[in-house]
Amino acid sequence: MIKNIAGVPRAAVALLGALALLLGLWAAAPGSARADGAAEAEGAPRAADRTALAFAGKADWREVAFDAASALGGFSASRGAAPVSDVQPLNTPGGWASTNGGTTGGAGGQTVTVTSAAQLRDAISSSSVLTIRVSGTINWSGMNRVQSNKTIVGVGSNATIAGGGFDINNARNVIIRNITFRNWDDDAINLQNGARNVWIDHNSFTNGYDGAVDIKRESDFVTVSWNHFYNHDKTALLGHSDSHTADRGHLRVTYHHNWFDGTHTRHPRVRFGNPVHVYNNYFLNNREYGVASTMGAGVLVEGNYFEGVRNPTHVGYASSGPGALVARNNHFVNSGTPETGGSVASIPYSYSLTPASGVRDLVRSGAGAGRISP
Repeated sequence: MIKNIAGVPRAAVALLGALALLLGLWAAAPGSARADGAAEAEGAPRAADRTALAFAGKADWREVAFDAASALGGFSASRGAAPVSDVQPLNTPGGWASTNGGTTGGAGGQTVTVTSAAQLRDAISSSSVLTIRVSGTINWSGMNRVQSNKTIVGVGSNATIAGGGFDINNARNVIIRNITFRNWDDDAINLQNGARNVWIDHNSFTNGYDGAVDIKRESDFVTVSWNHFYNHDKTALLGHSDSHTADRGHLRVTYHHNWFDGTHTRHPRVRFGNPVHVYNNYFLNNREYGVASTMGAGVLVEGNYFEGVRNPTHVGYASSGPGALVARNNHFVNSGTPETGGSVASIPYSYSLTPASGVRDLVRSGAGAGRISP
């Protein structure tokens, strides 16, 4: 949305923005040192939207121009592209968590602050609508079940949960933000048994035992955004097992603006879900692979920055049969060639795509805990 700039009224900003747009059309085509050139999948931003997408991540005057032009009807933001402001961290989720009625967590309920494991367990197990503010470091163990309609958010820049994790089991409408997870003894965050409408945003994950964020057993409508994963192996499993075919028709998840920083594998590893959307993430020195699509899944991988990744994408992995994977407009530095194949179902929500060459700096500056003031 257009905001006042240095005291200039909104209407004047809009007019100046429209003029800036006309002067700045030379910048409309996104740049990339190398694009993978794979065929486009269903759900791609239409050609008419690409001019709008090109302004994402540009200088401030171009962002104002885009917003003004959108208000004047110059661009459509409804078919794969959203206003430029959506590129930056927001206090509402985009992606799949914005569908199926949306994800609001504990909005409208009471707010409590917790400083101990006992207090945190009591709060997350409550049937009430709650915003739970985590202050300081909380040490606990095991998987701790979270009930529906909760926002769990770290206070300040050092809120930490160590030793254990959250189990979102057949719950809905849960938000987890601004927390550092470390040394978990099972999973840091586990979604299972039909968990739905969950937003996991601006957290940091390091040095745990099993999955950092695992999503399985018919869970659905999830967004994983602006997180920093580092010093860890198994990062983001999507789909329980090859034999759990009940996951078909579920596991619709968006991963965007995450930093997979030297993590080894599963960014994500997908079974059955279609469409799964992986966009504008930064993959750095991932030892085994970036993204894997298996067991008939459909994954759209677009606008990501791969650096030092020998296997950016796999179609099929280990004993799991292949899924579909469409890759487009990604940027590769000292990385291998992605495996692609098949087609992917349409992406139903609006989103804005930063040109891939700008993703590294954008994500490094914004991903992880301590970067927002929720």
